[in-house]
Amino acid sequence: MTPTPLHGPAFGSYAADDVTWLLKDLSHAELEAPVEEREAAIQAGTAHYAESLPVEYQPSPEYTGLFEKALAEQARRVALAAGVLVHLVVDLRGSDAALVSLARAGTPIGILLRRYARRLGLDLPHYTMSIVRGRGLDQVALRHLAERHAPGDVVFVDGWTGKGAISRELTAACADLAQRTGQRFDPSLAVLADPANSTDVYGTRDDFLIPSACLNSTVSGLVSRTVLNDRLIGPDDFHGAKFYADLAPGDVSRRYVDEVEAHFDDVADEARAEATRLLGTDRTPSWSGWRAVEEVSAAYGIGDVNLVKPGVGETTRVLLRRVPWRVLVRPDRRDELGHVELLAEQRGVPVEVVEDLAFSCMGLIHPRFAQSES
Repeated sequence: MTPTPLHGPAFGSYAADDVTWLLKDLSHAELEAPVEEREAAIQAGTAHYAESLPVEYQPSPEYTGLFEKALAEQARRVALAAGVLVHLVVDLRGSDAALVSLARAGTPIGILLRRYARRLGLDLPHYTMSIVRGRGLDQVALRHLAERHAPGDVVFVDGWTGKGAISRELTAACADLAQRTGQRFDPSLAVLADPANSTDVYGTRDDFLIPSACLNSTVSGLVSRTVLNDRLIGPDDFHGAKFYADLAPGDVSRRYVDEVEAHFDDVADEARAEATRLLGTDRTPSWSGWRAVEEVSAAYGIGDVNLVKPGVGETTRVLLRRVPWRVLVRPDRRDELGHVELLAEQRGVPVEVVEDLAFSCMGLIHPRFAQSES
């Protein structure tokens, strides 16, 4: 038997019907540590980034304003990508598909997919579970899923791809599980946007700002990053997370999915047509994003691909949360990057125009002040 999953409103701010959290509630654990302390331990190799949490605060006006602007401009675009993705998933995997989003950025996307599927008359269950870079998928959560669904029906969901690191992690984890247990989960990662060209199941490969990239827990059901800490997580526990109920005054989690859902009827015909078109094309990943990141890392003498964050969403996160070093932008996409250039100016970060950049933009984290969590 596996642990009992969590549901809102006892855990998280989403309705119970929106998502089943395959997580252990660590809300009362003291897991937050100062950035400098966490960084020193991670860089020294004495701690893993998933063993602790950064401190989360009420979103600043800067964060909130950026989210509101992105939501106003991109809600329909997100709705269209979600619709395309649902049609693609159902056509490829059938009406018994079970959506399993990767916490936490994947969670609001999984909710959108579940809600769009309902307008097609389908009741696709939606779970969210943990994947930890370097340690793979939560094995207890996978056992829980395998007890209830055929492994081939499980569809892993995330928001977007950067360089494709999570796709690689997922593929390795599924291969390891198949070798050990014979259970064959499909490692194809279903994402709204795949600018990294690292998966064949996507709503679009356009590189645009998905509004949920602008905030942390307050757009993800008030739930923290996931935690894998041997002091708190036993061999028969799900990976853990905290529910930040105290941040409820700034929570936009439900409003985000509600406002995107309001566009579903408008995009329905276009979504069906685009999914049909995609099914007739060669969607084999080229992994161009990973190669581009390696090239930039070498060209700028960085020496660590984890310090190169490609794409609009990841660059925005670098400028809002990290210690940015510089920003690279592609000249033909600058009309969509006004917020990136404004944030760079506010933080005193140089912006370089690079012809033929593989993404709309890239954010480079300062090699001497890197924080290791993504």
